[in-house]
Amino acid sequence: MMHTTVGWHVDLEFEEDTHRTRAAALVRLPDGNEVRAHGYASRHPSDKDQPRVGEEIAGARALNELAMKMLTKAHDEIDEASGRTSHPLT
Repeated sequence: MMHTTVGWHVDLEFEEDTHRTRAAALVRLPDGNEVRAHGYASRHPSDKDQPRVGEEIAGARALNELAMKMLTKAHDEIDEASGRTSHPLT
């Protein structure tokens, strides 16, 4: 049996202002496709200013959306290859 090692590189970028953090996630797949997702975090005015926490929340939300998009992509590819509707991947 042949084994192939594949790697994915996920890029995360952040934009921050006083009360909001926006994260953009991008994964480039070996077949040339790119999947993008976004996540957001808002700081309540009474919360301490902790930019790292905003990045963690926004980044986690972007990665979560990216994961769901990857599951949907895989599900669609299974349906296309099999010619039938498969069970949802969750």
